[in-house]
Amino acid sequence: MAPKRGGKVLTQTKKKPEKVANPLFEKRPKLFGIGGALPPKRDLHRFVKWPHVVRIQRKRRILKQRLKVPPALNQFTKTLDKNLATSLFKMLLKYRPEDKAAKKERLLKRAQSEAEGKTIEVKKPIVVKYGLNHVTYLIEQNKAQLVVIAHDVDPIELVVWLPALCRKMEIPYCIVKGKSRLGAIVHKKTAAALCLTTVKNEDKLEFSKILEAIKANFNDKYDEYRKKWGGGIMGSKSQAKTKAKEKVLAKEAAQRMS
Repeated sequence: MAPKRGGKVLTQTKKKPEKVANPLFEKRPKLFGIGGALPPKRDLHRFVKWPHVVRIQRKRRILKQRLKVPPALNQFTKTLDKNLATSLFKMLLKYRPEDKAAKKERLLKRAQSEAEGKTIEVKKPIVVKYGLNHVTYLIEQNKAQLVVIAHDVDPIELVVWLPALCRKMEIPYCIVKGKSRLGAIVHKKTAAALCLTTVKNEDKLEFSKILEAIKANFNDKYDEYRKKWGGGIMGSKSQAKTKAKEKVLAKEAAQRMS
């Protein structure tokens, strides 16, 4: 038989130079079986069964984004900006009420002086007022000069009417982030609202500047916030679907026109 034409020509393959292993460093591959090496750390965030409280918080947060929020509740998302909030909290910290230890010490000193037969002039201290009923009473009596409301009061119905009352009585009010921050000022876990009735003479200039800024951000914009609805923000998947539908409809409309 004649040899076949067009056969493959054998070419000499170049031999790769073998790597010389260093005898000092032995190769020890890890075995991840039972009783073997520990596996590398993975991000198990999506596999964690989170506590019930955390799951409720996250679901509530998403629901508030999805559902349409009426203006009365939506106004609590418009909080005081960071710079103004820090200056306000500095001012509030100057007028912190006394804690239990300080009160006990004051009453002991007063009792000792009364036992010795001395008379002490007691001046009413200028402090931050707290407690929802007390703050409401001060607003109704027109004694409050500034009202500070927390944005995350639960249930929100406790304070939802407070901005309207402040506006009616022409008292400056502001909404700040964190009921726990307000609570820390008055030695409590949380506080729904705080109020200042007066300040010392040395703080009056700074206090007037804060009041002006707060009035411009909240009292003057009340009518604007009263009409703005919140929420209605859908997820990324549903947004992508609606965009795709809009594109198809726009394409069909363009074809009809042509």
